[in-house]
Amino acid sequence: MTSRILVSACLLGRPVRYNGSAKAVAHPVLDEWRTQGRLVVVCPELMAGFGVPRPPAEIAAGASGEAVLAGAARVVELTGADVTARYVEGARAVLALAQENGCRFALLIDGSPSCGSGFIHDGGFGGRRHAGAGVTAALLRQNGIEVFAETQIDALRARLSPEA
Repeated sequence: MTSRILVSACLLGRPVRYNGSAKAVAHPVLDEWRTQGRLVVVCPELMAGFGVPRPPAEIAAGASGEAVLAGAARVVELTGADVTARYVEGARAVLALAQENGCRFALLIDGSPSCGSGFIHDGGFGGRRHAGAGVTAALLRQNGIEVFAETQIDALRARLSPEA
């Protein structure tokens, strides 16, 4: 049986990002997986009840999703509102969906306080990035799901072989 793959909705062109945009990725293997019905489309923020558009949010003080899950860091909006609990709720909803669908892999948008897997923003809302994972990416990894960024589609395809 071929593995199902979690994928960020914005990568498929859905306008779900904080500013109402998408970050569609054009890649033939992504189209192939979509045609095969292998993709489980998620947006942790929408699953947590956030709307579109919404204020931008970052993990405060240069921390990471792991620290948020451990209760040692917060996710805050540009307005100053603490939205940590909702980000954790969205991450848990994505994990539950992944487990229900037997997903062992995820393809998530990098940079997001939810989905970032290689880098996230530092919490200062100045565009500065640092290595780290968002809340959802961290929770998925803690539960044995391999997370790839949109720049790693070929690596994910190789990881799926020979079943790809």
